[in-house]
Amino acid sequence: MGSTSARRELCERLRSRGSEIEAAIGTRIYALADPAEAADPDYVNGLRNSMSTALRYGLAALESGEALSPRVPPALPAQARAAARNGVSLETVLRRYFAGYTLLVDYVVDEAESGGLLGKVALRDLLRDQGVVFERLIAEVIGDYLREASGRLISTEQRRAERVRRLLAGELIDSSDLCYELDDWHIGAVAAGSGAAAALENLASALDRRPLLVRRDDGTVWGWLGCRHQVDQDETYEQIAAEWPEEMRLAVGEPAEGPAGWRLSHRQARMAFPLAQPGRASMIRYGEVALAASVLQDDLLSSSLRQLYLDPLAEERDGGRCLRETLRAYFAAERNVSSTAAALGVVRPTVAKRLEKVEATLGRAIRDCAAELEAALQLHEMADLASLSPAAPARPLAA
Repeated sequence: MGSTSARRELCERLRSRGSEIEAAIGTRIYALADPAEAADPDYVNGLRNSMSTALRYGLAALESGEALSPRVPPALPAQARAAARNGVSLETVLRRYFAGYTLLVDYVVDEAESGGLLGKVALRDLLRDQGVVFERLIAEVIGDYLREASGRLISTEQRRAERVRRLLAGELIDSSDLCYELDDWHIGAVAAGSGAAAALENLASALDRRPLLVRRDDGTVWGWLGCRHQVDQDETYEQIAAEWPEEMRLAVGEPAEGPAGWRLSHRQARMAFPLAQPGRASMIRYGEVALAASVLQDDLLSSSLRQLYLDPLAEERDGGRCLRETLRAYFAAERNVSSTAAALGVVRPTVAKRLEKVEATLGRAIRDCAAELEAALQLHEMADLASLSPAAPARPLAA
């Protein structure tokens, strides 16, 4: 029998005694401090549930080994936060964990001996792995307890902002207090302007979606519009554009499902936000500006696109306006010269002549640089190019 099989057999033997082990841990924990002394019954119930959760986590880590051990279950740091809210000392919380850990180690050694597994499993390595996993658990429990007890989160809004920050960072924490379902479909949003939070509330109401809003220190509002089922995207975004006040800036991500989609749609909205401007382009959808939004985050690329494609056209007497207008119509018409001419109200030879002028000015065929040229045009139309200069580079998104 290999070490892996021996670990599995050992854990199966321990799980068969799960009720006995949990009862022994409970007796020890309750002897240290009576949880009934806490006023909150939810805390008392949570303590009972956390014992079962911690035991399952310990056995899972024992079976898989430290390198493949699962992440700390969210219920455990959540219970530490509940302890802080209920005035239970950190010393008591830690004493309970150490008591439970010590008893579990005793049962591990006992089962390894009685099951004849000592020659088949490296007990030293096994206990070392358990120690590393336990240290990881304790570090997270202490961190959550201290954050809750520190008094920094003095308001509900600040607490919500901190929870959202940690969820965006990928932490597996309890999100029930957000009153927002992360398993739903989401559209991430970033807004700015006087009354932006209220405008997002009104938008959520108009779309019949549940909102989650976080006000930021920089004056922006991060928002999510949640819905249980995926809906018609074109209709939804048309309604957003119609409802949103022109004097405020808004960027929205693409619809996405679940916690991963919640993060993704938010990142998309943040990336598109610099392109949103009050007025005609006050509402920006990431899917329509994805390339330009990515370029905007890369100072080298944005500066290079301007130098290669916009500055040469700007040498024209009108500053390049006519050639840029022709190119936009040309790309909108899927590079059909006749359709471009109809859209501009000119004859076909005029469009052909202007396109030849573009190629001569740039020194390359449009077909060879169409994606780059279109991205440069989009940036010129939707963003303040001064923000793309070397003196004020666009800043990459923070993690």
